[in-house]
Amino acid sequence: MKSSLAKSLCLGAVAVSFGAVATTMGPARTAAASSSAKIVSKAALGKNAQNVAVTGSNAIYTKPGTVRGAKLVASTRQVKKLAKSGYSKDYFRAYHMAVTNRGSVYYKIVSMNGKYRGYIYGGSTKGVLAGGIEVAETTKTATMPSRTTGFHLKNVNKNTLWTAPKNTQYKAHKVSLYGSNKHDTFTVSKAETKTREGTLYYYVTSTTDASIAGWIYAGKGYQNASSTSFGGLMVGEVDQTPTSDNSVKVVYRENGKSVGNATWVTAQANTHAGSRVDNAKNAAGTNLSDYVTAMTPSGYKATSATAVSSAVLGATYGNTVYVDVMSAATSQLQLTVDGVDNGKVAVVDGLSNGSKLSGKNLAMTLSTDAVQALSGKAGQLIGELNLTKVEIGINRGSISGTKTYKDQSGNLYHYDFVFDAGTFASSHKLAKYGDVLTTNFKATLVGGKATATANGGNWSVS
Repeated sequence: MKSSLAKSLCLGAVAVSFGAVATTMGPARTAAASSSAKIVSKAALGKNAQNVAVTGSNAIYTKPGTVRGAKLVASTRQVKKLAKSGYSKDYFRAYHMAVTNRGSVYYKIVSMNGKYRGYIYGGSTKGVLAGGIEVAETTKTATMPSRTTGFHLKNVNKNTLWTAPKNTQYKAHKVSLYGSNKHDTFTVSKAETKTREGTLYYYVTSTTDASIAGWIYAGKGYQNASSTSFGGLMVGEVDQTPTSDNSVKVVYRENGKSVGNATWVTAQANTHAGSRVDNAKNAAGTNLSDYVTAMTPSGYKATSATAVSSAVLGATYGNTVYVDVMSAATSQLQLTVDGVDNGKVAVVDGLSNGSKLSGKNLAMTLSTDAVQALSGKAGQLIGELNLTKVEIGINRGSISGTKTYKDQSGNLYHYDFVFDAGTFASSHKLAKYGDVLTTNFKATLVGGKATATANGGNWSVS
């Protein structure tokens, strides 16, 4: 998904004098006529258009910033925010080049979501990105799943295929799924992660209609199970149409009032209404008890450890089981820098004490027990036992940062982090489910570009 700017673009002769880039001005102001530069050559980049990221050093204008009549599109302050963004929508596409009589090269760029469009200073050498923009790899190659065939779309009405992972290419759009259904199978041929978000996508093609192909969000990816679902895909046979002979309806209720429902359908043959379900499984290989747990409505959890097992005990086909649930809240972690070691290096926009991070900034994992310990009855104290599970569940040792920093000479660096568990449990003794919990990390600057991929996760504050 990357193209290179041709170094041999013929744009005509340009003067070798280097003019200063216009400073930030208000939206209604234009470049002063007495100091205005002139465009001496311009050209569309065509097939040499390129994905770029703004560096935050220059504003965006309707024309090259030093040219008379140039109006502000995005101030330097706004562009700095875009440069620090963790979202692909704030990447840009460079598609046009203009050179002024001062030897300054400007590129016309548009953000992936189309919100910003205009010219930005790009240095003084044609075909070499500098100044306000730099080359951007919007995606990274990911590990292919061990299994590549036999996938289904989880829901053809909701799970979308894209011509490129959303916002990683300008004008990436949805692929028509007309004629496709839940029984169609798909083959995976590529795997990529979005560089900023770290989210995984698979490129899939329908085995019955090759024109139905595109990128789909893949969640955590295929995990080598014979029957599972992940992102917009699933593996295994698809459930048949529910009838009174093959299904059980599940109703979730809080204080006697329904708050959600689901329907489990067996994959076992020759079942009949009134017969016991026992250990039968559905097409995904999930028994009734596990299905009921997995389908619990968002924002709720079972009222007790035995609520589900009691509800499904003796369940029969054609009947309804009732599961008592309660409103639940989930706490998130605010990852915070508490101590920075930059050595003797000064990097641009480096971290400082109190800097806030998220799972998008460092490749941190959280154990299953820790994730579960973050959820409970809304307003209830989390408790020392669960706080300790969270504390223990954060991976220890050095955790790699996912963002690359530069010093004034252009040398590349990244941070490694170490969790400071000393006071986590004791400082959150009065925390309740739903509260944000602060986790402190020591950050050490390390030479070299960041190579770790962010894992995101809904356990951290974005």
